[in-house]
Amino acid sequence: MPKPTFLNLSTEKQESLIKAAKKEFSRVPLYEASISNIIKDAGIPRGSFYQYFEDKEDLFYFLLDEHSKRNHERFISILNMNNGDLFQSFLDWFKSTLIAFEEPENRQYFKNTFLNMNYRIEKTITQNIFEERAKNRFFGVINSINSENLNVTNEEELHHIFRIMMAVTMRNLVAVFAKDVPMNQAMKAFSLEITLLKRGLCKQTL
Repeated sequence: MPKPTFLNLSTEKQESLIKAAKKEFSRVPLYEASISNIIKDAGIPRGSFYQYFEDKEDLFYFLLDEHSKRNHERFISILNMNNGDLFQSFLDWFKSTLIAFEEPENRQYFKNTFLNMNYRIEKTITQNIFEERAKNRFFGVINSINSENLNVTNEEELHHIFRIMMAVTMRNLVAVFAKDVPMNQAMKAFSLEITLLKRGLCKQTL
């Protein structure tokens, strides 16, 4: 996470460094990224970079964490617009994410991120709800979900339903980049999987 010296910078200087970092992480994956390219683009000395962040990984995960926060806010907004309908909200959120991926300034950045997914990247994107610092975020989601039509008996089960749906969502997002799946096909596949989850996987016997 950024050091206090970065947070004390003017918004303009912060955005300049963030823009340079996103450009570099769009050009290549994290492990190939060059701090030299970032500081050259941002117009800052190397020494200043290390006053702001520990290393390029620190900067990368800061950008990803900021994305995760915006993601959370967008999901809550969609959930509220759908009156707490969890299934429809995941469909709408997935579609809005695909649209965001199509924007030129985002596509290569997210492609490099998703195709080089590891545990830490996935945890940062989804903000693992078991983490202490993310509990308040998850409670915000829980309070917005209409559970009347869900086959759950308690909050723990709702918790796990959310995790299952998030896992399905992440797998589909990775597939979009790994296989260059067009948006309409990606939506069709994701909609089918959400429908299967909604319907249930076990036949009801008389």
